[in-house]
Amino acid sequence: MTSRRSLPKITGLPRTTAVATLLTTALAAGLLTGATSAAAGDTAPVRIHDIQGATRVSPLAGQQVADVEGIVTGVRTYGSKGFWFQDPKGDGNPATSEGVFVFTSSAPTVAVGDAVKVSGTVTEYIPGGPKSGNQSLTQLSRPTVTVVSSDNPVPAPVLIDSRTVPARYAPQGDPAAENSINALPLAPSRYALDHYEALEGTNVRIGTSRVVGASDAHAQLWVTVKPYENDTRRGGTLYGSYASQNTGRLQIQQLTPLAERPFPKANVGDVLTGGAEGPLDFNQYGGYTLTARTLGTVADRGLKRERTRPQSRHELAVATYNVENLDPTDPQEKFDALARAVVDNLASPDVVALEEIQDDNGAKNDGTVGAEATVRKFADAIRAAGGPAYAWTSIAPENNKDGGEPGGNIRQVFLYHPARVSFTHRAGGDATTPTGVVRDRGRAALTHSPGRVDPANAAWENSRKPLAAEFSFRGKPVILVANHFGSKGGDEALTSHHQPPVRSSETKRLQQAQSVNAFVKEVLKADRRANVLVLGDINDFEFSATTKALTADGALTAAIKSLPRSERYSYVFQGNSQVLDQILTSPAIRGFSYDSVHINAEFADQNSDHDPQVLRFRP
Repeated sequence: MTSRRSLPKITGLPRTTAVATLLTTALAAGLLTGATSAAAGDTAPVRIHDIQGATRVSPLAGQQVADVEGIVTGVRTYGSKGFWFQDPKGDGNPATSEGVFVFTSSAPTVAVGDAVKVSGTVTEYIPGGPKSGNQSLTQLSRPTVTVVSSDNPVPAPVLIDSRTVPARYAPQGDPAAENSINALPLAPSRYALDHYEALEGTNVRIGTSRVVGASDAHAQLWVTVKPYENDTRRGGTLYGSYASQNTGRLQIQQLTPLAERPFPKANVGDVLTGGAEGPLDFNQYGGYTLTARTLGTVADRGLKRERTRPQSRHELAVATYNVENLDPTDPQEKFDALARAVVDNLASPDVVALEEIQDDNGAKNDGTVGAEATVRKFADAIRAAGGPAYAWTSIAPENNKDGGEPGGNIRQVFLYHPARVSFTHRAGGDATTPTGVVRDRGRAALTHSPGRVDPANAAWENSRKPLAAEFSFRGKPVILVANHFGSKGGDEALTSHHQPPVRSSETKRLQQAQSVNAFVKEVLKADRRANVLVLGDINDFEFSATTKALTADGALTAAIKSLPRSERYSYVFQGNSQVLDQILTSPAIRGFSYDSVHINAEFADQNSDHDPQVLRFRP
């Protein structure tokens, strides 16, 4: 938890203006607190729904409240320590939550079922800080707690299911408040985010639900309460546009410490039988989260890792695979698992573009930039797994100039099978020298192979520069451009208080896409029949502005769009199956076979967090 700081009470303004102004100040500070008292002359006791109010920000934010009554519904003894309590009576207003979190900072001394009176300061805590864009969590801080009685019935849970959660995700933000929805009255019957916000801190329940985001190292998973909402054929939920946020997704954690009860292991498509019940929280990593006091069991639905078909003798098979910061210090088991994937699941492609190959000592930040040991260890593991004896080519980056883990110096590498494909080497390429395009005997050729594309462009500052290389298959030249565009780090979550959320990272990827598109146009200007593949971790969706810039003027086509919509994904994030990895084709490549090979993203046990992509065609 970040530190809590006090802010002054704002007076002399209309209530709605004061609340909005107070939250603006809170966003600048990271947390809204105060030490002022409720208005003098108030005689009615403050109840929890008075604290929560009918917007995202408490009308009592910054004020002291005394002897607020309720029943404890959940206790958290790890992480953000505290407990939830709830008014069993309520006010009958669906827009005002009857539960709230009490931040104790140390392990709480109350138990579920205790009737308590709580005095403290009403605060709006912003998980991740104000720059995250996250909504705030209404809570009581610096509490004084009195237990009145024990073993009381817990207030009945509110059911969250396909009938109760609206189809629309969020209201449009207020333009006068930089598109924030904080001050807008909640409409829980119209918008899913409002529905969840109106239940913040409340004891809720979901029934048996399908897993759409595998369990992870942080003991959390994602389910959907809407089984038919944009479902994929393997049990996930597809993120197919900026308007398809998928309202049924909900994160599940458990209140029981892991030492007392291990968190269930689940893959996408498995079923959380019996559902879960507990307080609805809001956190930095996923937004609204059911913190389960009781948790069902996972029914394994037997999801299998896919295997693509082998290429025919006349087909060139090209793949892209993000191997997630691979370096020689990784366990041999990781190399072996990735190698088996290349051989068994990808059918030993003729060329594999690898992303996130680290230098020869990994994250040790000592100036090492070469990755010969990393690639050799991987190539040896592939051969040991029954695959071909791959050769490789790459260009080492300047030290700490390409982003990623400090000291790791990640880069793209081409593995190629010399018995099937020839690499056309043209010397002179290095970290700062751009490769150019010339016309050679009627065909487009690179001036440096391998060579970097437009490395001096500001778009590639602190980011991986594209790696271009020229190959020949059955006498036909093919130009490949391996990419690893800038990450989505810094983008606001779908649950942001800005609606639509701010996607700040998109600016750099758009510039990077324009740079690659311009390079491809140079190739096509030299030879409009050139076989060009642009591939890699594009870090953006097939419907994004980034992809539109890559394909501008018909220079490229996003091959993943050839798949049925339910199969268009390579990554699963917060229960959304989505596209990050792509292969794009030049106009001469009219017929091809494309496969997004699902072997990682949907599974609790992952060798990488990305699914590789394979394209087969006849040059």
